Amino acid sequence: MGNILIKNAEIITMNKQEDMLVGDVRIKDDIIVEIGSDLIPKGDEKVIDATNRTLIPGFVQTHIHLCQTLFRGKGDDLELMDWLRKRIWPLEAAHDEESLYYSAMLGIGELISSGTTTIVDMETVHHTDYAFQAIAKSGIRALSGKVMMDQKGGDVPEALQEDTASSLQESVDLLEKWNGYGNGRIQYAFSPRFVISCTEPLLTEVRDLSARYDVKVHTHASENLGEIEIVQAMTGMRNIVYLDHLGLANERLILAHCVWLDAEERRILRDSGVHVSHCPGSNLKLASGIADTLGMLHDHVSLSLGADGAPCNNNLDMFNEMRLAAIIQKPQHGPTTMDARSVFRMATIGGAKAVGMEEKIGSIEVGKKADLVLLNLFNFHTFPSYDVDPISRIVYSATRADVETTIIDGEIVMERGLLKTVDKEIVLNEANRSIKRLLKHTSIV
Repeated sequence: MGNILIKNAEIITMNKQEDMLVGDVRIKDDIIVEIGSDLIPKGDEKVIDATNRTLIPGFVQTHIHLCQTLFRGKGDDLELMDWLRKRIWPLEAAHDEESLYYSAMLGIGELISSGTTTIVDMETVHHTDYAFQAIAKSGIRALSGKVMMDQKGGDVPEALQEDTASSLQESVDLLEKWNGYGNGRIQYAFSPRFVISCTEPLLTEVRDLSARYDVKVHTHASENLGEIEIVQAMTGMRNIVYLDHLGLANERLILAHCVWLDAEERRILRDSGVHVSHCPGSNLKLASGIADTLGMLHDHVSLSLGADGAPCNNNLDMFNEMRLAAIIQKPQHGPTTMDARSVFRMATIGGAKAVGMEEKIGSIEVGKKADLVLLNLFNFHTFPSYDVDPISRIVYSATRADVETTIIDGEIVMERGLLKTVDKEIVLNEANRSIKRLLKHTSIV
């Protein structure tokens, strides 16, 4: 970590008042220590001239699958259950240590390059330690965990079927190794895949372990109508009702999707403090549906954004998710629905709340972690800037190509478009080599 002074930036703070100002930000080690104007450089501070640049809090993506980044382009034009059974599960089953590492690095390189500084990541059944190694080396802030799948039968490949005890033990072992690593930059999250793939004993033990270790639980729910039918046949209940019945519906739970909810499920989400990760790009591409984010916001449900995985999106770009989250609600609910500021909150302080770090990240304030992104909006597609809300420019006009510098935990991990912790050439070459190797072990073409 070093000392950094960012000068002359347009600063979008996302503090409680959502203040915006033109000024300077001083970083000491990993903390923002001063915000003001005409700050004087001290000692060996690195000075970044941010004239005509916009400084924002780093994006927080609350649903990502780094293990799937290698499968980009291999899951196109399928609905959820076919997508899992025919493509994703066979490919995940073929993963080895090296392929998982480079899949994670490929995803992280894309995330950092597009301004995401924190992720909630769900890995596959095996080799998760190698994903954590990639997370550690890259400098990204992450909550991650091995996926848990102890329900027998179905179309799950044998390599992804595990017994309850070993699934729990391996998860705890990974937690005890990685939770809190890097001065707290890495945290563990128990990651049962979804109700369909998990037994009740596993889910109840996850509930207890989550409370014991005070860590998050990250899973999927109510993404697809076919999935809901299977869950009802298995349990006699809808997804959220069943999770609440097991005692999992609480402030430690992060649920991806929640596209198909009834009134009772929405009430449970509101009253229990569950966090919902809205993934519009994935939901549209898999034809799962459009989540009622307007209704959830009205009910004061905690909402954030995630890109999901590369084979169901096919990118990990928060700019894409913000724009989609805003515009897909407008045809049905009107043009003022899901305005740019609401969506930008979901991408920043909303994500920070979901991961339990709203006092540390998600806004630019003195005392918070230096997780920051510098945008170059001085360009044709983002002008004119005169008398235009800067957040509107970001949500509706900006792209990931406008991300110039990314700072995580006070470290510059990308500067002027150059990644410092991920070797782009090596990762791209190894990604191609890895997917070629994996495809030889499956029937997928």
